[in-house]
Amino acid sequence: QFDESSLHGAQVDKIQFDKVMGYIEKGKSEGAKCVAGGERHGSKGFFVQPTVFSDVTDDMTIAKEEIFGPVSSIIRFTDVKDAIRRANNSKYGLAAGICTRDIGTAVKMAGELQAGTIWINCYNNFDMAAPFGGFKSSGIGRELGEYGLANYTETKTVYIPMDGKY
Repeated sequence: QFDESSLHGAQVDKIQFDKVMGYIEKGKSEGAKCVAGGERHGSKGFFVQPTVFSDVTDDMTIAKEEIFGPVSSIIRFTDVKDAIRRANNSKYGLAAGICTRDIGTAVKMAGELQAGTIWINCYNNFDMAAPFGGFKSSGIGRELGEYGLANYTETKTVYIPMDGKY
């Protein structure tokens, strides 16, 4: 039975389920410590336990890839500059989350992070009027909001000389 209070459901199909489980196994085999979850949830459907890894390093697959499943990596950093440098040292840039009590730091980081969406002291919030899309290899174009309509339009430019010279 699906719990109505849950914020995360099953993976969309067996292909995605297998990909997510593969990332979990890869994290374990590369030396990350699975501190929560890491298994299938139940015996029916494509449910994956919310999974958290610690002791994750930048060279591990789970730190470098977009998993699109309930898997989170805890990666230590020395200071804000180090966190930004390491976050931007990726071919992806769909979204980023910042947790801090210092709003000035948060705004500065948001400006420097190479991601299409930045969440500050929240995560996975959406507004249909706000554009959503990634930077770098995380997508081309935007969904939602006015920017999302551009995908459904064809722009044309027409010039007419006003001086009568053709």
